[in-house]
Amino acid sequence: MTHKHAFEALGRTLRDVLGQNGNMNCERPFGGKFVVFGGDFGQTLHIVQGGTRQDIVNASLSSSYLWGICKLLKLIKTMRLTVGSDKSKIQETKEFANWLLDLGEGKLGGQNDGDAPFDIPGDLLIKDTSDPISQLNNFIYPCILRDYENPDFFNE
Repeated sequence: MTHKHAFEALGRTLRDVLGQNGNMNCERPFGGKFVVFGGDFGQTLHIVQGGTRQDIVNASLSSSYLWGICKLLKLIKTMRLTVGSDKSKIQETKEFANWLLDLGEGKLGGQNDGDAPFDIPGDLLIKDTSDPISQLNNFIYPCILRDYENPDFFNE
């Protein structure tokens, strides 16, 4: 969520500090130091008050002149989805995780300009239209009404 100007200012500062005494580091990005950025471009973008969609995209690191020198590494194995899971549900969980990633990357629903329809799998739909909030709550927190007075329930 950090504005690209913060990264660019860090790069200029490191070049200034590390490029003293005729050192060639003043010519190298980040003064010749390796900088590791971590993040998820599927998460929230930087907030630009009163900005348009283009202003918001232009504020991101991927729109900076520094982006061209970055080496992008992707994590490909979702470890937390399989820890403590029943072996029979691991494949189902992986399929859901892949569907969710495809959704976030705009790979579902054909051409995508930021506003594209897509199909939601039937097993994710709330079928009880009379009280959808209760059905969703019961699905996410199935034991909440039984265990809400037990402090260990929330610790776990």
